[in-house]
Amino acid sequence: MSEIIDTFIAPPCQEEVTILWQDEHLLLINKPAGLLSLSGKNPQNLDSVHHRLVNLFPGCTLVHRLDFGTSGLMVVARNKAINAALCRQFSQRTVNKVYTALLCGHLPNDDGVIDAPIAKDPALFPLMSICAVHGKPARSRYRVVDRFFQEGEDGTLQPLTRVVLTPETGRTHQLRIHCQHLGHPILGCDLYGGLRLPGTARTPRMMLHASELHFVHPVSAEPINACHASPF
Repeated sequence: MSEIIDTFIAPPCQEEVTILWQDEHLLLINKPAGLLSLSGKNPQNLDSVHHRLVNLFPGCTLVHRLDFGTSGLMVVARNKAINAALCRQFSQRTVNKVYTALLCGHLPNDDGVIDAPIAKDPALFPLMSICAVHGKPARSRYRVVDRFFQEGEDGTLQPLTRVVLTPETGRTHQLRIHCQHLGHPILGCDLYGGLRLPGTARTPRMMLHASELHFVHPVSAEPINACHASPF
């Protein structure tokens, strides 16, 4: 197997990580688009959600990640015990995540399910691929909120669909590759076709936002239903 070499260097992110709620056990934050969740091996990729928060909350650890280009809700554990308890909820799939996205084109159906296994391929890094033979099961639901047209930088009208996406599994790049598989990539997604349509090449960010996060507080056992509106 060939060695994977990551040459990505993240550009500076001027936006702040917003702390939406906190107690002595955990934090709920909004991650800006264009910021790594965790610092990379390359020293030029030091800036990240974790790097910024650990200076304010020593000992905090990430329970899950969002892609570099994705904005939205994340839960951060303030100690190892809380991290372990939250990780169990994620692994048992009792955490419900909801995303808002803008997809290229107009989806013909108002809702549906994308059931397509996803595999890693070092030869394609950092891309993932749909693979019925080697892929792990992956399932996502979508619901159309709105269909509209937006003027591109070249004056053309781009057909776009606003959707709510609900991943039932948690594979790397799942929503991005599933939307491409559907034939309607996420607008601004550089890896899976979201910059290829006329007028989309200069889209300022990937139009994917983690807008809801539902889980159980590991200490109080109270349900946490976090919502944060999409910025687009």
